[in-house]
Amino acid sequence: MGLTKDSEFVPKWIAWETTRRCNLDCVHCRCSSDAAAPVGAFTTEKALALVDDIASFVQPVLVLSGGEPLTRPDIFDIARHATSKGFRTCMATNGLPVTPEVCAAMKETGVRMVSLSLDGPNAEVHDGFRRVRGAFDGVVRAAGLLREHGIQFLVNSSFARMNQAHIAETFRVAKGLGARAWYMFMIVPTGRGEDILADLIRQPDYDDILAWHYEQERREDEILMRPTCAPHYYRLVLQKAREDRSGFRRRDLTFSTGAGKGCVAGQTICLIDAFGDVRPCSYMEPVAGNVFEQPFRKIWEDSPLMRSMRDFDSYGGRCGRCEYRNVCGGCRARAYSVAGDVMAEEPFCDYVPLRMRRERAAAGRPGTGPG
Repeated sequence: MGLTKDSEFVPKWIAWETTRRCNLDCVHCRCSSDAAAPVGAFTTEKALALVDDIASFVQPVLVLSGGEPLTRPDIFDIARHATSKGFRTCMATNGLPVTPEVCAAMKETGVRMVSLSLDGPNAEVHDGFRRVRGAFDGVVRAAGLLREHGIQFLVNSSFARMNQAHIAETFRVAKGLGARAWYMFMIVPTGRGEDILADLIRQPDYDDILAWHYEQERREDEILMRPTCAPHYYRLVLQKAREDRSGFRRRDLTFSTGAGKGCVAGQTICLIDAFGDVRPCSYMEPVAGNVFEQPFRKIWEDSPLMRSMRDFDSYGGRCGRCEYRNVCGGCRARAYSVAGDVMAEEPFCDYVPLRMRRERAAAGRPGTGPG
């Protein structure tokens, strides 16, 4: 039996890869985009039809993404139609194609939030990550234009070992640009991200960075913050709040995934790629179905893959036995990338669940990992 619209698991945030083509060549790109990448299968007619199909079910935050969505000449026809259907229409751009004319079109078609990508505090770091000279200047210029036109924007920053030393400074630059929010992405090894698997941030640096984020977020009152693809931050927040008795309450981000849980892949979010394949999140390889073959609602409600994302008791390894699985869940995409199983334990978390520590103590074996 399918889920109803009133169910706990309703798509609140959908990323749509409107094209795979991009003007950059980023080292970590989840879909290996570049200037030679295919546009995809969505003609204007098919794109508008997809909006109608989704709208018959829900009116979510719809992020027009890519590749670089501004390489599509019809992107604002799509944005206008999505807005007319009641979607909270957003756009994810690297900033380089943003002009005064683009900003005017964003306002006219109802784009309510723009995300910019910034992976370092200066051109040397950011352009090295994006592999195109001038990318950093493009972000700075785009931020200024968006401010001038009264368009809210947030900043996404992706980190690996190659740029993790610049996290705090990158945050300060994002704040200085006037961003409404800052999302700190912990890279998932998909697409070209697989090529830098050995360079991904791991323990103990991983938790040290999340602890820094917690302290920063606790003090911050000017810009909203979220770590992304770092689900065990939600465990850390609960633990830290108990330890320091701060009563810390996180502020809501209007255009976020809207969840009080770490991994929400296939629970409140999903990705539709440039060829119509629906995936539980932007970083997950397995496909739940294709919108050219089935209605979006049927894929969302009935796909075995999507339904498995909502079965928290079936998580494997430490995740399945963890007392925090309902607020963390582990990164399902990272589990698949590393272990080949979407239900495997989160490979970059070293927390040992309380139940496992008690069992080890009862057996006379020492526990490992943090408690």
